[in-house]
Amino acid sequence: MALSHTILALLSKQPDSGYDISKHFDEELSCYWKATQQQVYRELGKLTKNGWVNFEAVPQAGKPDKKIYCITEGGWRELTRWYTEPTEPTPIREDLLVKVLIGHKMPRQLLVNEVKHRQQIHSAQLKEYREIETEYLSRDSLGNSDRDLEAQFKYLTLKRGIAYETSWLSWCEDVMAMVNNLEGEGKSKG
Repeated sequence: MALSHTILALLSKQPDSGYDISKHFDEELSCYWKATQQQVYRELGKLTKNGWVNFEAVPQAGKPDKKIYCITEGGWRELTRWYTEPTEPTPIREDLLVKVLIGHKMPRQLLVNEVKHRQQIHSAQLKEYREIETEYLSRDSLGNSDRDLEAQFKYLTLKRGIAYETSWLSWCEDVMAMVNNLEGEGKSKG
């Protein structure tokens, strides 16, 4: 999926500034898509050039004009065209898996340190997602309005993020158990 389609999807919900679109990446989409503010602004320029979005300049006191972007008919056609395409899994490029692959050739403590580091990262991210989930579930988001339906679909993406982090933590536990088992075997032989 291209960044352009993610931005079009965001703009399909409501017109927004480049800054606010960047905030959506940080706050809402981080469990499945990352983009820097610079990438967002660069992509908005391309989308405007393609005629998929346009903007309205809103004057601000003492600052440059704020651009509020909205999706155009051409943008809707492109988003719909993309939506009809089958998806493929994203290729994995994961340094930690390469480190585990050669773990038998390296000092085990280095691997243990790295896995503990990753456990901290994934635990923190899971905690954040669980807090968002608690907030979501505390609201009455099971109504029939379009806004409630949008929240339910958004929740599905959050659940995937939770499953992703949970899976990582489970795998890290498997690695640590195997390393601990190997350490135990080494001590019993010595």
